[in-house]
Amino acid sequence: MSQYPTAALILSAAHERQFPEDSGTEVAFAGRSNSGKSSAINAITGRRALARTSKTPGRTRLLNFFLLAPGCRIVDLPGYGYAAASAAEKATWAPMTTALAQRRSLRGLFLMVDGRRGLMAGDEGLLDWATGAGCAIHVLLTKSDKLKRAESRIQLVATQRQLGARASVQLFSAMDGTGLEDARRQLHHWFKSAAATAES
Repeated sequence: MSQYPTAALILSAAHERQFPEDSGTEVAFAGRSNSGKSSAINAITGRRALARTSKTPGRTRLLNFFLLAPGCRIVDLPGYGYAAASAAEKATWAPMTTALAQRRSLRGLFLMVDGRRGLMAGDEGLLDWATGAGCAIHVLLTKSDKLKRAESRIQLVATQRQLGARASVQLFSAMDGTGLEDARRQLHHWFKSAAATAES
């Protein structure tokens, strides 16, 4: 059973003016196009079709805000890399992500990285963005089911070295459930920690 049975899309923002009120706790999900971001969101929330998945890279064009529980939201960011979007469309993303970074409610970032490829230039850009925003970062090395066990361990160690103290990292697969419970615990930790801070 899903931990978030009432989870639902509350809005898709094309401009920062459309963002929900800056209250509660938000956790962002980001990654290169076709990194398995939507599949990860659906698996972690336990909701099969919460985020739309597609074999066509770059389908997420807006910032999609989902309410998982009262005061707890996740934000699905547009995929970067070879997203098939117009130049004008892409030009709107930077101001929105800049505005998102300034929100007090943003507490964490799940960064999806294809485990077969490891960290790339665009991923480093997202790491810098999240670090500047002052939010915690947790990297999911997705599609680990497509790697042999030894290969996945080598990639995990290499990524840990690249990240240093900037972020935590784990293996993840929405297909076979590798690392799923760990990712769920991380999301719950961010929500719970933020709530505890608000009460103190």
